[in-house]
Amino acid sequence: MRVAVGSDHAGFLMKESLIALLDELGHEVLDCGTNSVERVDYPDFGAAVGRAVANGEAQCGVCVCGSGIGIAMAANKVAGVRAATVWDVTSALLARQHNDANVICLGQRLIGAEVAAAALQAWLGADFEGGRHSARVNKINVLES
Repeated sequence: MRVAVGSDHAGFLMKESLIALLDELGHEVLDCGTNSVERVDYPDFGAAVGRAVANGEAQCGVCVCGSGIGIAMAANKVAGVRAATVWDVTSALLARQHNDANVICLGQRLIGAEVAAAALQAWLGADFEGGRHSARVNKINVLES
């Protein structure tokens, strides 16, 4: 699977470790930046990941900033993106299973590398359950039009 990955400076180190994990798991990575710990603005990178997912360059996306919140807000401004900030395996699973999240966002300042790796793997391995959740996701999609 092709995964778009992006971060700001506050998420750069976690982004790099998650890219290594994705490579190890056999996924193709589209690195949307940033490329250092020099200060940058998270909306630029959340939007880049969101656009890559929305236009089909990637099947899903991963964003990292200090909290995972701001970059999720930016990614969610792109039509077709359902970005969820996750903090652990359970929130990652639910983001996929119940909300059909196509982008997950993590906070380097809030969770450790092991938790982030476990959350990413859980999210990648989960499927949208559909059923009663489909109507809710469709309501989200209607908000974009």
